[in-house]
Amino acid sequence: MEEFIVSARKYRPMTFDSVVGQEALTTTLKNAVKTGKLAHAYLFCGPRGVGKTTCARIFAKTINCFHPTEDGEACNECESCVSFNENRSYNIVELDAASNNSVENIKALIEQTRIPPQVGKYKVFIIDEVHMLSTSAFNAFLKTLEEPNPHVIFILATTEKQKILPTILSRCQIYDFERMSTNNIISHLQYVCEKENIQFEPQALEMIAEKADGGMRDALSMLDQANSYCQGNITYEKVLEDLNILDIENYFNVIDLSLEHKVSDILLLLNNIINAGFDGCRFVNGLASHCRNILMAKDAETLPLLECSDKQRKHYQEQAQKCPTKLLYTALKILNECDLNYRNSHNKRLLVELTLIRVAQITQEGEESYP
Repeated sequence: MEEFIVSARKYRPMTFDSVVGQEALTTTLKNAVKTGKLAHAYLFCGPRGVGKTTCARIFAKTINCFHPTEDGEACNECESCVSFNENRSYNIVELDAASNNSVENIKALIEQTRIPPQVGKYKVFIIDEVHMLSTSAFNAFLKTLEEPNPHVIFILATTEKQKILPTILSRCQIYDFERMSTNNIISHLQYVCEKENIQFEPQALEMIAEKADGGMRDALSMLDQANSYCQGNITYEKVLEDLNILDIENYFNVIDLSLEHKVSDILLLLNNIINAGFDGCRFVNGLASHCRNILMAKDAETLPLLECSDKQRKHYQEQAQKCPTKLLYTALKILNECDLNYRNSHNKRLLVELTLIRVAQITQEGEESYP
């Protein structure tokens, strides 16, 4: 049987041009390679799964390439590139600061910086999750980071820039990686499915992309999981089941029923959701996010704030046209109150039911309402 490689590893970008969703950043790095204007320390920061470590590896390979292309990419043919691709390069050292965060670990790394590169111009040190270093380790690292040997380049990566000492930040060129857009994730998932001959429903990939919340690695992991469950034919219904996602249509239905003040139908819908194993607070929070999205869809200027597929964005716009602004503002206030009170409530289901009843009565006239 052929060895299975997870999609996040199998389809990991090997060139700057294949990195998804970070065009401005990769262009800057390629220009630095072309002009030879390389800093001695870089800091790549941003959310998880957006390509920080991947770009660090591509950059490390490219600056040591003997024959880089005209647009700043590695040739992938010289000895330096081949040794890197085969994981036998001694010029590129990776350190996981999460498990190597002591002063001794940093001192050992500093000792390695004194050894010149065997092949290529630079010895590159990639330190992942650098914010996990202890304060004493940071202090031991400072002097070397400020004045390293001419043949040494440091590339630091972190998900939490605010935890890094200002003295470290001031010594680095800082690159902020963006969260992946939903459409970029969908396009890449489609590419992977086509390469792997996986059948899919577009709506299923949209759901995976939205749940990934801007992380490509998370999206690819969920795609592998869904493919295992669906056996090569990824459908929307099966993705909902496998990833335990509440169908977004439930939120659209609640708002439509609220506009018609159909409290009984809303309570029956809530009962079905709870019986399906979903938590009441999770439903309330999801409905609050839904109301926020409708509010964003009301104005063309705030429409780009919606992180969803084009099809879903159109659906929000349609509901926004028939949904009064008063209902959305008041609903958000009521739903937020429910979220705050949920943990301390002795009867959580009743709290959620009362919350939905209040939402359904916001625009009701001629009867007592409970805003």
